[in-house]
Amino acid sequence: MSKLEELKKSKIVAVIRGARSDQILPIAHALLSGGVSTFEITVETPKVCLLIEKVKDEFGNQAIVGAGTVLDPETARAVIMSGAEFIFSPIVNAETIKMAKRYGVLSIPGALTPTEILTAYENGGDLIKVFPADVMGVSYFKSLQGPLSHIPLMPTGGMDVGNIQDYLKAGAVAAGVGSSLVNAKNLNSDEDYLKLTEKAKQFSESAIF
Repeated sequence: MSKLEELKKSKIVAVIRGARSDQILPIAHALLSGGVSTFEITVETPKVCLLIEKVKDEFGNQAIVGAGTVLDPETARAVIMSGAEFIFSPIVNAETIKMAKRYGVLSIPGALTPTEILTAYENGGDLIKVFPADVMGVSYFKSLQGPLSHIPLMPTGGMDVGNIQDYLKAGAVAAGVGSSLVNAKNLNSDEDYLKLTEKAKQFSESAIF
């Protein structure tokens, strides 16, 4: 199974933003325990390259680990060298897409309008992140399926347990979930991580229908 098919099968990409270095592995363990196995670590995280290496070393093929908020090809190459298996961007940057493809990792650029989505896909994006999805809503996302049904789309921004199934039913192949799942500043005790596992289970169950 290709990495793209694995990501589609996982349905949920947990966006880990603003986490401390010592939180990354406990967060990943908690998410995996709840059935979420795809992690995006955003590149503004201190020592992000080292953290991607640690997660890959810890979990191997149990998890898919990538980098998020990648704005340029130089950053893309750095995280790819550390083991990132996908590159998430909030924008369409052709050189960043090209860098990901050069090294055989998934390129997931962010776009909002039909023109941006098609441009991202034509430049080599494997999966297009519709961002920010919550600004336009489910009806907009569903409307994209008419002319762009051949392009795999993944909404990100505003995803929660209450709406993720709506997006999946509207044609999303997966969804990026941020603070409604992982809110690093609220993870301060063992009990908090147990709650994170429970949240992950809720999301995993919502993605099955």
